[in-house]
Amino acid sequence: MQLTALCPIPGGAFQMGDNHTEPEEAPARTVKVDAFAMEQAPVTNRQFGAFVEDTGYVTLAERPLDPAQFPGLTQDQLQPGSMVFAMTSGPVDLGDLSQWWRWVPGASWRAPEGPGSDCEERAEHPVVHVAYEDAEEYATWAGRSLPTEAEWERAARGGIDGRKFVWGKRSTHNGRRLAKYWEGDFPWRNAPSDGFRATAPVGTYRPNDYGLLDIVGNVWEWTTDWFVAGRPVTSACCAGDDQRRLASIDPSLPQAPIPRKVIKGGSFLCADEYCQRYRPAARRPQMIDTAMSHIGFRCVSRTPT
Repeated sequence: MQLTALCPIPGGAFQMGDNHTEPEEAPARTVKVDAFAMEQAPVTNRQFGAFVEDTGYVTLAERPLDPAQFPGLTQDQLQPGSMVFAMTSGPVDLGDLSQWWRWVPGASWRAPEGPGSDCEERAEHPVVHVAYEDAEEYATWAGRSLPTEAEWERAARGGIDGRKFVWGKRSTHNGRRLAKYWEGDFPWRNAPSDGFRATAPVGTYRPNDYGLLDIVGNVWEWTTDWFVAGRPVTSACCAGDDQRRLASIDPSLPQAPIPRKVIKGGSFLCADEYCQRYRPAARRPQMIDTAMSHIGFRCVSRTPT
């Protein structure tokens, strides 16, 4: 199995974050990272399938829920599954995510929309429905690692600080979209110019200045950092990691005390009027036990090549 080619990312200081867009992206500050290399594209269905075939690994979405961890759920509700995006029939309250997200039994990386779907014709699309531990297991198998948030953002910026978008000040160039994001009225009308209503094959859009494909748009990507609202951190492996892990739990959901990691890059569901997060500074929290149809990952190597 040939792994994705690596793009060298030079070490150094850069401006991380943004003071002018979303509150969780502030404060903008100077951060320094060591040189590393990042996979040119997100891990694809073909690559993840090779990992599963070689190891027999079963993703979190393919395992039944533990009744001890979810008391009160029926046997049907404990069946394996994942969160799947479903277009609405018309305009809805954009503050209510339950309008377009559904828990679908049987949904997984093998069946992205649930039973009856498959990824046979999407071999070169980014793998989705991977929880954090799934991505970690793949990275270990590949002899690589998941990136820190700072590494990811350093790579996405392509060596130029201060740009709102990967390619400059605007989200388009000469009227052309440069990343895979929502085209139309979210979440009920979608008219993708590239012909793909969900993910697109990796490399459909041009690379950034470091040669990275789909570094924004297409799928959100896991990082190793615990999400701490308003207080971004640059590494999840330093002193205080246990405290950050606990701090990452959403206090508004005491019934679900699940730690959350930072995901980066936005996805095919980012719409300008709703979630313009296909930007280097954008960051969102994601529960580590939850797989979804718009989250994937890519790996890094910190070993000189």
